[in-house]
Amino acid sequence: MTVTPTFTSQWFLSLYRSSIGKKLLTGITGIAMAGFVLIHMLGNLTLLFSAEAFNHYGAWLETVKPLVWSIELILALAIALHATLGVQIYLNKQKARPIAYESYKSINQQTGNQQTSNQKSSHQQTGGSAEIPSFQTLSSRTMIGTGLTLAAFIVWHLVTFKFGPRYEVMVDGHAVRDLARLVIETFQQPLYTFSYVGLIALLGFHLRHGLWSALQSLGLLGKGMQVAAFGTSLIVAVAIAAGFILLPITIYLGWIR
Repeated sequence: MTVTPTFTSQWFLSLYRSSIGKKLLTGITGIAMAGFVLIHMLGNLTLLFSAEAFNHYGAWLETVKPLVWSIELILALAIALHATLGVQIYLNKQKARPIAYESYKSINQQTGNQQTSNQKSSHQQTGGSAEIPSFQTLSSRTMIGTGLTLAAFIVWHLVTFKFGPRYEVMVDGHAVRDLARLVIETFQQPLYTFSYVGLIALLGFHLRHGLWSALQSLGLLGKGMQVAAFGTSLIVAVAIAAGFILLPITIYLGWIR
């Protein structure tokens, strides 16, 4: 029996195969994952109030399991698609430009170098080629490495918490999983804590460029908004990373028991 592709599948495949479509899908999946990461971070911070508040949060998630499973499935597909597209875009860039640039000039270097600016203007006036400042940063040039590392981190994180030991505690007269105990015991271990902090720093590094790049890929940034969005992505990335790092550090220092 021959299966006829639907309009939706044909549209998705054509989008997936085009270079612009790849960037568009990367942007969409990137924004979706960033949104989930932000919500996950805020949920984690309930443990700063009390173990009871955190377990109440975990118990509530248990009551909406079908919704949680649906979100987890969509998230898993988004991660797989995002990673695949990221690798393909990286390989295509390497194929198109086998010789790496000798130097990169970040947008942060646009100011404070009047001599270079004058040289560019001179080149442009004479019709010569000029080095145009870009939004290249160390984070943008290491996206493939940080992305693959974070993919491995997700597996490690799931094994530790989602599929880790199941302690139980009574919440509102019902036995539920004692996630607070699991989290506190885990972050009392130096190796796990400092490894986690380092990997979350990589997450912030990845988000630093990823958020701006996603907005750019989705065509949401005009010329006047690029610099502002570039700075805002840094602030958001630092805030998310700091939010995740705060919990393990406070637990490790014994401020939460």
